[in-house]
Amino acid sequence: MKSMIMKTSTALTAVLAVFVTTLPDVNAADIRVKCESRANRSSVSVDGSNLVPGSYSAKIISGSNTKKSGLKATTGDEIEFDFDSDPGDIAAGAIRISRTFIQGQVTGQLINAQGFTVAQATRVCRTK
Repeated sequence: MKSMIMKTSTALTAVLAVFVTTLPDVNAADIRVKCESRANRSSVSVDGSNLVPGSYSAKIISGSNTKKSGLKATTGDEIEFDFDSDPGDIAAGAIRISRTFIQGQVTGQLINAQGFTVAQATRVCRTK
């Protein structure tokens, strides 16, 4: 009888472990990276949603180029970062990058206040 209970308990534990490890992460952050390269301009946006409310920074990487924003607070569970080489967009709050920043594709990261990357995506940039 004791052996049967042990086998049943072990089987139930194994089944439970499978179900728990296959559940989706309810705290998974979503990230959207958009980028565009022109002869005289580079433009990147990094948007996050489904974030735990708090402060985050964004980091973009393209080739050997890297740029990181300062910390910014979420609005609800969302956050937006704009990086641009256009003086008008920079004056409107975009983070300055060089016109030649984009090297084909961009990796965008959202980093929480503790320094952990919570979301990352890489996109091939549109060229005009």
